Amino acid sequence: MKMPPSASAAREQHIRLNKFLADAGIASRRKADELIARGVVKVNGRVVTELGTKVHPGDLVTVEGKPVSPTKHLTYIVLNKPKDYITTTSDERGRKTVLDLVPLKTRLYPVGRLDRNTTGVLLLTNDGELAARLTHPRYGVEREYIVGLDKPLEPRHAAQIARGVELDGEKTGPAEVLISPEDARQVSIILREGKNREVRRLFEHVGYEVRKLHRSRYGIITVRGLSRGEYRHLSRQEVVALRQLVGLA
Repeated sequence: MKMPPSASAAREQHIRLNKFLADAGIASRRKADELIARGVVKVNGRVVTELGTKVHPGDLVTVEGKPVSPTKHLTYIVLNKPKDYITTTSDERGRKTVLDLVPLKTRLYPVGRLDRNTTGVLLLTNDGELAARLTHPRYGVEREYIVGLDKPLEPRHAAQIARGVELDGEKTGPAEVLISPEDARQVSIILREGKNREVRRLFEHVGYEVRKLHRSRYGIITVRGLSRGEYRHLSRQEVVALRQLVGLA
């Protein structure tokens, strides 16, 4: 005769709502908590705003009215972002978003941001935990940019940026800055922090205007072979390498 599950076993079947959402690829746990606090998450038809709420795998969970499947089908995309696209999942002003370029049914989220006029490598995924780690300064994932300036960059200013400068009362981390020998207005820079508009602000701080900005690499991922607006799925080897970078493999 089959015995009913013990109370402890029943408790083990319940998981925190933010983990359920993260496991389903909706968002990282921190972002999931933000969704819960905003009141856009329902469990069995009832709005849940209490952080720490636990759910049973059989519960119906919705986010903004859309059912969440507990089964995670992980997707990893690299897009060669063109200009004039917003790095968000939607835009209240009706502007074009990067998801307009990736017509997949899977719900994806950009890993970090590129501003409207910046081109290049943009990762999109529904792996919330990986996305959270890739964007966290703690893991120091490299981002490489090709920068076009309004005037030649002086070596002393390049050295100043490389050492770190004060932005909003906080010193930026060390960077690698290389001036093109053919044209000193063309510069490559490698950062490991990912602050908002960091590249533009760094050069503005030492008296330069960024005319063009292209992210050529994020970790080990490039857009080699992709035209502007094109995307591809990452290979298994690339996904494993990204996860290794942030201690997930």
